[in-house]
Amino acid sequence: MSETPLLGELRRLIAVEGPITIERYMALCLGHPVHGYYRTRDPLGAAGDFTTAPEISQIFGELLGLWTAEVWHGLGRPASFRLVEFGPGRGTLMADALRALRAAAPGCLAAADLHLVETSPVLRAAQARALAGAAPTAVTPAAAIPTWHDGIDTLPGGPAIILANEFFDALPVRQYQRTDRGWCERRVGLSAEDALAFGLSPDPTPEITAQGAPGAILTLPAVALDLTRRLAGRLAREGGALLAIDYGDLYGGTADTLQAVAHHRFADPLAAPGETDLTAQVDFGALARAAAGAGAVVHGPVPQADFLLALGLAQRTERLAARASPAQAAAVRAGAERLIDRTTRGMGNLFKVMALTGPGQPDLPGLPPAPHP
Repeated sequence: MSETPLLGELRRLIAVEGPITIERYMALCLGHPVHGYYRTRDPLGAAGDFTTAPEISQIFGELLGLWTAEVWHGLGRPASFRLVEFGPGRGTLMADALRALRAAAPGCLAAADLHLVETSPVLRAAQARALAGAAPTAVTPAAAIPTWHDGIDTLPGGPAIILANEFFDALPVRQYQRTDRGWCERRVGLSAEDALAFGLSPDPTPEITAQGAPGAILTLPAVALDLTRRLAGRLAREGGALLAIDYGDLYGGTADTLQAVAHHRFADPLAAPGETDLTAQVDFGALARAAAGAGAVVHGPVPQADFLLALGLAQRTERLAARASPAQAAAVRAGAERLIDRTTRGMGNLFKVMALTGPGQPDLPGLPPAPHP
């Protein structure tokens, strides 16, 4: 276990209050105001801990920009709408999306009022640099100058198109383990050697009634479910769409999907608090049920490969490759292939795409309407 700056604070907290929930542990590791993972670093790229789709290929952001334009048309081409991204990383996705809008849908770009939900000061600075030339102020002032938010409460009203790529997987989750007493909440405490260790609450949680073999672990994405309900309610009232792209499955199981990543490799979630990325697989089925219950229409989910190919990834790849040198063309094709890799751990299969809209809106590009969950 690494003696990270956050570890001492966790030891003191647990000594005073007792073992903490997985949800609180994740929240502190990722979002502690001084020592939190996302507050202190740029985690992306070869020098960081992981790489996301926008960093792999510009085509990803471009296609999402064109998807945004199609949704805007379906909304009746409002003169102004909120273009929102949750967890914008370095701003790469949004810069690529705005560039595509400038070329193919200038009317949509002119109507876009850009808002970024981001808590990291390091990443906010990177986003400002990436977006500085993405949409010239003289043409589209609202899209050229983003407004940053710590959460959704300060987002202005009106129709909104919201992009959330690899956002929901980083929201804190609660976990429960099946015992002979019932489902006991999983917690983080201290071992006899003063190291962080997983443990269980002494009493079961009677509200958890799922089936499961002894030792099975159930993950409850309470934060994600609450956010989904709030966003779904907004879309039902004011119109728009939420596009969520993340690694996950169509239903929740009883496997432990809590994981840590450091330097592009899996790590022990307790080994270096505040220094590794913590995520949990997204339960798209649970999010879909929550959204439908709050009045939104669910579209998908579908595998990322299906979605991107339906949007024209193959054609865009070949157009870019045709204008490039042989080496550049090979890199363009390799990046696109990585996005739609259908092997077991490939992004095209592992990542799913789901959207929410208000009632009565047209079908969405690349996403069939889902049956009521």
